[in-house]
Amino acid sequence: MKGRSTAVNPPNRFETKSFEPIEIDLPEDEERPPVPTRFYRDTSRTILARNDSPDVPFTFSVNPYRGCEHGCIYCYARPSHEYLGFSAGLDFESRIMVKTDAPALLRKEFMRKGWIAQTIAFSGNTDCYQPVERKLELTRQCLEVCLEFGNPVGIITKNTLLLRDLEILRKLAASNLVHVLLSITTLDTQLARTMEPRTASPDMKLGAIESLAGAGIPAGVMIAPVVPGLTDREIPEILKQSARHGATSAGYILLRLPGAVEPLFLEWLEREFPERRKKVIGAIRNARGGGLSDTKFGRRMKGEGPAAEVISDLFALHARKYQLGGRWKPLSTEKFRRSSNSQLALGL
Repeated sequence: MKGRSTAVNPPNRFETKSFEPIEIDLPEDEERPPVPTRFYRDTSRTILARNDSPDVPFTFSVNPYRGCEHGCIYCYARPSHEYLGFSAGLDFESRIMVKTDAPALLRKEFMRKGWIAQTIAFSGNTDCYQPVERKLELTRQCLEVCLEFGNPVGIITKNTLLLRDLEILRKLAASNLVHVLLSITTLDTQLARTMEPRTASPDMKLGAIESLAGAGIPAGVMIAPVVPGLTDREIPEILKQSARHGATSAGYILLRLPGAVEPLFLEWLEREFPERRKKVIGAIRNARGGGLSDTKFGRRMKGEGPAAEVISDLFALHARKYQLGGRWKPLSTEKFRRSSNSQLALGL
């Protein structure tokens, strides 16, 4: 389907019943109608999601949206949609929950006496700059709250829409309150269109890194995910081009296929690259100790075995070569104030 990475909805693992569509052969000149995106109000009473995984370098994240129109076929967040009664397949990219109260809820968290200033990650689960953000501006409003209170933020996104908020990001950066990562999976435009159909193109992502760096905002690249046998060979060039465009930091995550993501990814692989399917599956297994995924802390992000070590060494070598191996200095927590008047006095 145009603009979608999958056309299937696997059964929800928590539901006892499921409905399977009837496959009807349409005339060759008749296209299947596009699947519209529908939005639902999310009435969550809190906005900060707490993380206790040792593999993730943050404790709290903000996700104004659940489900993601970007439709990345490999997205590890797909199974989370099953907790909402949806499917991890087409539903995940066409049934989006919207937290319309996100800015007010974040303000409420910052006003609590128990809140201790610390970096909050934007896009800990789904992308905070997915297409509907252009209209709703929930991420923008949340960033404005962070700016007002002086609370540091880390952002990772696949969408160059974040450049709309360049002035806010510039003000945060002036007080050492923000880091930004652009997630780049491949530099192959055609591959990107099939694998992550509604994200920004690779060239646009590189351009966003350049714009951020030019504005004095710490910008880096996250190669996420690395798909063994398909995109791993691109690691050197992604790092090279990112550095040329101003990136000062880099990281990578090995492909994970938790739960319903595995059959969705394999169906996509068979449909888009049938001649390479066995090679890619074999390469994934070689980097995952014989499996296609791993939920164990310490291994799930980077894999295990000789193939995983080759990917790790390849990344490390070129990260050093292009001076992307350093760590950013910690973001400041000293600017945090509960009084907006105090923030104005700081010149924010």
